[in-house]
Amino acid sequence: MTDKQYMKIALELAAKGCGFVNPNPMVGAIIVKDNEIIGEGYHQAYGMFHAERNAIMNCKKSLKGATMYVTLEPCCHYGKTPPCTEVIIESGISKVVIGSSDPNPLVAGKGIEILQNNNIEVVEGVLKEECDGINEVFFNYIKTKVPYVVMKYAMTMDGKIATYTGKSKWITGEASRKKVHEDRHKYSGIMVGVGTVLLDDPMLNCRLKNAKNSTRIICDTNLRTPIDCKIVNTAKEIPTIIATSNTDKERQRLYIDKGCKIIVIPKKDNHIDLNELMLILGQEKIDSVLLEGGGTLNWSALQSGIVNKIQTYIGPKIFGGKNAKSPVLGLGVDCPQESFYLNNTKITKIDEDILIESEVIPKCLQVSLRK
Repeated sequence: MTDKQYMKIALELAAKGCGFVNPNPMVGAIIVKDNEIIGEGYHQAYGMFHAERNAIMNCKKSLKGATMYVTLEPCCHYGKTPPCTEVIIESGISKVVIGSSDPNPLVAGKGIEILQNNNIEVVEGVLKEECDGINEVFFNYIKTKVPYVVMKYAMTMDGKIATYTGKSKWITGEASRKKVHEDRHKYSGIMVGVGTVLLDDPMLNCRLKNAKNSTRIICDTNLRTPIDCKIVNTAKEIPTIIATSNTDKERQRLYIDKGCKIIVIPKKDNHIDLNELMLILGQEKIDSVLLEGGGTLNWSALQSGIVNKIQTYIGPKIFGGKNAKSPVLGLGVDCPQESFYLNNTKITKIDEDILIESEVIPKCLQVSLRK
């Protein structure tokens, strides 16, 4: 087998940690000796041993002269677990093949340097694009300290997210809805506006087996969330944050007693300041947010520059109606040159539906595109 084939196996292992390791990266590792895989491991959950150490612990044969394939540069600092470089050196492994370099300032090439200084051969960049791709959330969070935000919505082929009466169940098929629940498990937070809560009374839970429920976040400037809604009534079972500008302590206490966490955010343009909210969520170790709001919150999120990726699910239906809502409302732009620009578009067919995923070009780079 080639280096790329071995690294692909390590990537498959890394993916098993999806949704459980945040805000850490997903990492997989295998150990090869005499063309045989003699050990494998992955980072299983936040605070637990890293992939490299698990692979070594699972190995039943001598590691002297073996090669380790690992999707991310081994760490070299003490955190919740000891440095992986330390256990690799002690094991007798003679070569380490790495997919991604670690952008964490505590590592950032130092792990590779330590291995090389201890006479361990290091090969970098094997399946780098794939290894970088599984950790887009971690790479963003470790650099910016704010969540990676994915705006998700489902619409008909004529661009409607609901009928003119406000009904939206269902635009897409069962397979697409399953994918949404996989993403609810993957990302650390699920965010909606109070309008969605008032209209749909959603649970915002993950309905997959062996999956976790992510923190639910309601953007509610004036604290209008119904005290008897499903989210509030289950706040003691599923972590729930209400971000508001309302400072009425008695009103806040109603939600706190039900298990909600209240975060007071200053207003910006008559709504909570989403940039300030992202800073606070980052401090709470929420490294990623799936934005499932309506058109008003989506517009505010784009204007604020907090959105990193957009997921558009398109169902093969037509709703029509001049009063039927579209995915992004607000005032809108006044000319095409003022558009929000996207790139790196990927299109996936899910049964009869289509999923279009695009990265949002950062706000600071949008200006040059508008000239």
